[in-house]
Amino acid sequence: MPVSQPKKILITPLDWGAGHTTRCIPLAAHLLQTGHKPIVAGNEAQMAIIDQYFNGCIDTIYIAGYNVTYSGINKVAQAGLLLQTPRLLKTIGQENIRLKEIVKDLKPDGIISDNRYGVYHAHVPSVIMTHQLRIQSGLGNTVDNVLQRMHYRYLNRFDATWVVDTEASPGLAGTLSHPATMPDRYKYIGLLSRFADVADAAQKEEGPILMLISGPEPQRTEFSRMLWQQALKHNGKVIFAEGSESVTVPADIPAHITYHKRIDGPALAEAIKSASMVVCRSGYSTLMDLRAINKPAIVIPTPGQTEQQYLGRMQQDSGVFYSTMQKGFDLQRTLKEAAVFPFHKTNSAEAFSAFRTVVDNWVNSLP
Repeated sequence: MPVSQPKKILITPLDWGAGHTTRCIPLAAHLLQTGHKPIVAGNEAQMAIIDQYFNGCIDTIYIAGYNVTYSGINKVAQAGLLLQTPRLLKTIGQENIRLKEIVKDLKPDGIISDNRYGVYHAHVPSVIMTHQLRIQSGLGNTVDNVLQRMHYRYLNRFDATWVVDTEASPGLAGTLSHPATMPDRYKYIGLLSRFADVADAAQKEEGPILMLISGPEPQRTEFSRMLWQQALKHNGKVIFAEGSESVTVPADIPAHITYHKRIDGPALAEAIKSASMVVCRSGYSTLMDLRAINKPAIVIPTPGQTEQQYLGRMQQDSGVFYSTMQKGFDLQRTLKEAAVFPFHKTNSAEAFSAFRTVVDNWVNSLP
């Protein structure tokens, strides 16, 4: 139903992989369906995702990304992230300057930032979304406490923090989203997935293996190389999705592999539903998509990325998804191990619709 006073809402997802962009799709779709005008700001890859999904029905505008790189080599990876901190802080300042230009040009009524700490404005109501309140650095509690205080200083610059998880602990993210100390003006908004309205997937024992590649470079490329070698040796059918338009298509693709540079939207939903098993990272947005469709999956945390390792352990311990490490991964052995894993289904319909009430209440409060 059209609203009497449509609002213009700027949505700005982080560029660390595609997950932050795709989890903003249900927000943008709901705003569009309720008569408002969402505008998504991102880099070229992010704008392409939105344009493809919405067929150009939603305006996009450029804003530079954080361009985080991730080596994934345990302590080296964590140190590498910390060494990037000065550049990231500079980027946050630059994106705040860019935001002021966008606000002057577009005059939005409200701003939703997905983990972009510089996208707040003194004169435009601004909220930030995150699922990770308790950052796990892998360097111990002392460092984690320092990072949490720094994190909260940035979160508290916004008018509200929307926590992407259920309020009931442990939720999907456990202590990441349910720490002992919370930021100011927080609200749990439930889970977000572009596949929330897709019917649950039935178990298909004879379907293909779907290999989904994602994440920041150079680990995305390393993950792709590892899974490609496994796909070549697999006797059954494989759908292999690189997750990047910039890759070089492999030569001599065998008949049992269906190869995609990138697969998204309804085509990805159908690929997930048709698969006998999904093999992918344990990134939070990926886990939300899998939970929405209730598809069995083998999740492989990015080496050295403590958040994904924590989430992978949670899924393994709860019997929802099978988690294993990348080092020494063998697809055939893992499929045999996963054959006796419970893969508990979860009834999450309410968790994936809760955000609508939060968004509606916030939009209705805008001047």
